[in-house]
This record gives sequence, structure tokens and C-alpha cells, in this order.
Amino acid sequence: MGLLTWVYRPGLVDRVVAACGRGEQRRRLLPARLVVYFVLALALFSPAPYLEVMRHLVEGLRGQGLLGEWRIPAKSSLFRARQRLGSEPLRVLFATTAKPMGTEATPGCFWRGLRLLAVDSTCWDVADSVANEAAFGRPGNSRGHDKSSFPQVRMACLIEAGTHLVLDAELAGCRTGEVTLVGRLPRSCGRGELVLADREFLGVPLWRAFTDSGADLLWRVPANRILPVERQLRDGSWLSRIHARTDRAHRDPVTVRVVAYQLHGTGRAGQDYRLVTTLLDARRYPARQLAALYQERWEAEAVFAELKTHQRGARVVLTSKTPDGVLQQIWAHLLVHHALRELMVRTAATRGLDPDRVSFTETLRSARRSVTVTPGSFSP
Repeated sequence: MGLLTWVYRPGLVDRVVAACGRGEQRRRLLPARLVVYFVLALALFSPAPYLEVMRHLVEGLRGQGLLGEWRIPAKSSLFRARQRLGSEPLRVLFATTAKPMGTEATPGCFWRGLRLLAVDSTCWDVADSVANEAAFGRPGNSRGHDKSSFPQVRMACLIEAGTHLVLDAELAGCRTGEVTLVGRLPRSCGRGELVLADREFLGVPLWRAFTDSGADLLWRVPANRILPVERQLRDGSWLSRIHARTDRAHRDPVTVRVVAYQLHGTGRAGQDYRLVTTLLDARRYPARQLAALYQERWEAEAVFAELKTHQRGARVVLTSKTPDGVLQQIWAHLLVHHALRELMVRTAATRGLDPDRVSFTETLRSARRSVTVTPGSFSP
């Protein structure tokens, strides 16, 4: 099935399904392996309906006479098959395959020997059902006392900036704060990496969670944060200390280096920006270069646009009315995005290009064609 079986080999899918206890006990019209690819195809062809997606999925097989007596099931059968599969195999498949791909030769992936990563969060609108609201919650409406139209799932991601690959993700209801979710991502960080984050994440507990992994950090500072100068450095940056809110006596500080700068030639010219970093050596890590580097954090916003605007579809609401179905859909979207980005990285490498120079929307269209035309190493 083209791209899907190229990245997620049938043997790997079978092992994941078996490990999650979702293998079938009897021969079915919709075996678990096929259902996994069908759920991925729902994300790839979003927001197309069930039967149209299944027709796309098997069209290449039909054209080469490989379907035999197999027939497309009814929509109700596809719905029950999704329920039997659940979300766990998709989550495990993502955890198994979501790995960094950038090398020192990949533009935008490394800076002074450090792999560039970014953390951020976003929300998905999901079907307005009693079960979804109970599981995920519904945010308030800023225009009044009413709540928003749809329940929401909050998603926090760790992203390889140069390739836009999502390396780890955490999902929870919108009542769970983004700092809490991001606090689960240091498990996928380590030495030789530089993690970029926006100002809402700056806090000693989260800072220490990431530094304990061995990673270095470059985070923006809220405008109201006071960072006294303890030692001025030659490039205009300075060493300071930050404290946890619970450390009222200031007995357990964290030493950081502060970089202050302004942007010129933009609509925000003259506005002050400050960053804090674990990179304390001003000679090895110049302040001017750190300030210029911080813009790579915005690659996370580009990833969310790829996922939610181009791949899922602008203002499209996830259709599953059950919490497990919603999670299944989100993991499927992450898996499809990873497959598309892997194709883009490999394509760019063969041409010596920056992966950012490859069009995501053109790759998405190409992948859809590949699934429809190419049967791949798979048969129902």
C-alpha cells in the first residue's frame, strides 16, 4: 500500500498487534493488520468517509487481481473492527518507530554538535459526545461564560527541528496543563541535544526534569521574570539564578545564563527578548548566535500546521465519539505525519537539500496517489 507499508512493514505491524493482544483468534474479513492500515489511511485521506478510504486502500490490489474473493465490508463492520483494535497498537507502533533521522549533514538539525529539538503543545477538537466530554473536558469560551463547541484533547510533542519529525507525544484532556504533559517528554531526551521551549514552560521543576536527562536547554523568559546579574560575561550575556516557587528561602537555586536581545526589521522592533540556557560558556556558545538560533523553536508551530491544517484538514473535528477512538485517530495522524516526513527527509538527502525545501502538501498528495496506485507488500 505504497507509503504506509514502506514505512510500517507488515511484519512490524503484526508484532505490535500481537504484543498488544489484539490479534484475531479466527480468520476475519478484517484482520487486525488490515485494520491498522485502514486507520492510518483514514488519517492520510482525512476527512474522507470510511468506504471511500477503504476503496483507495485496496484499489491497487484490485487492479492487479490480488483481491481474489475478498470484498469491501459494510461501514458497520469497519466501525466494529476499529473498536476491536483500539488505540494501544497505534500508540505502541508510534513509540517503536518515532526516531530522529537528522544527521550532521542535514541542514537545520545540529548546531555546534547539538541536535536541535523543540517542545510545544496544541489541542485537537473532537466529536461532541457525552463520553468525550467526560474523558477530555471542554474548554471555556473567552467570549462569554459559555463553553466551547467541542471537547478537546491536549497534545504535547517533542520535535526534531530540522526534520519536523515528532519524536515523542503525550495526550490528555484539556484540563491537564501543558506543563504537566511536557514534563513527561524528558524520557526521550539525552546528551548531545539542545531543547528549545517558549516562555510558558520556564520553571525549575520542568527545567530540572530536562537537564537530568543530560540535554541542554534554551528557553524564552516571561517578561515579568526578574533575573539579577550575578556575573557579566564578555558577550553581554550574564549568569543568574532561578528558583522554584516552593523554594521561598532561595536555598536550592539553578544557575542559568541569560541572553537579552531585540529584533530589528520586524513588526516587533524594539521589543526586549530574553532567553535562559544551560550553555554557560560564552566563548563556545556566543550570545548573538543563541539569539538567532532560538527562531528554530517555531518549527514546532509548522509541525502543528502540517498535522492539523494540511493533513487532518482545516477546522476538521475528529469524528470518533468514544475516547479510545479519538486517541486512535490522533496516534494515526502522528504515524502518517512521521511517514510523510521520513519520505521527505530521505528525498531531500538524495538531492542534498534542506528538508524544509520539500513541500509537505505535495508530499501528502503524492502519498495518497501511492496508496491508491501501488499495492505494496500486503494483501487482505
